[in-house]
Amino acid sequence: MILAAGSHGFLSPTGVEIAFLLVGLVTLGAAVLTVTTRQLVHAALWLVVALGGLAVEYLLLTAEFIAWVQVLIYVGAVVVLILFGLMLTRAPIGRSPDADSGNRWAALTVAAASAVTLVWVVVDAFRTTWIDLDGPAAGSTAVTGASLFQNWVLPFEALSVLLLAALVGAIVLSRKAGATRAGEASPAGAPQAGTPQAGPSGKDGVR
Repeated sequence: MILAAGSHGFLSPTGVEIAFLLVGLVTLGAAVLTVTTRQLVHAALWLVVALGGLAVEYLLLTAEFIAWVQVLIYVGAVVVLILFGLMLTRAPIGRSPDADSGNRWAALTVAAASAVTLVWVVVDAFRTTWIDLDGPAAGSTAVTGASLFQNWVLPFEALSVLLLAALVGAIVLSRKAGATRAGEASPAGAPQAGTPQAGPSGKDGVR
């Protein structure tokens, strides 16, 4: 639970609380559009809006370190990696019927169950936790940085390796797709580039 600092309540929210609610609504809308659009590039761009909204929410919660990590890693690395993979694999830019598997109700059920489970776990874990808003910020750069690079170094480095592996995989897939298209473009028996062609007499045309 959160120890309220001040006399205002739910009927008299502060400017920060109103901004937090508005940014949350924009983030929720962008997240819904990310999973409902049939254009892959548009989905990636809406994902940028959703992740950027989360960064703003972290800033409003005075967790500036987590906010900039959100921008640098997720917006500046993950989304750019997705767009880079789309360009390398030459994925369709327009509307793609393959982007809709037809299992929307099953996906919605799984998403709702996951959300309820996550909320229940968080509420149960922090049921008796009190946050002193008048004390030092728990999400400040010094506190979060010390915890990250002392207790979470291995997962942090594993994430960087994961991003590198995804980038290498995108390059490998693009090279295989390019080789396949090149093989389909040249019919069987067609002379390859640089191969001398036979003249009318059956000899090479090069004199």
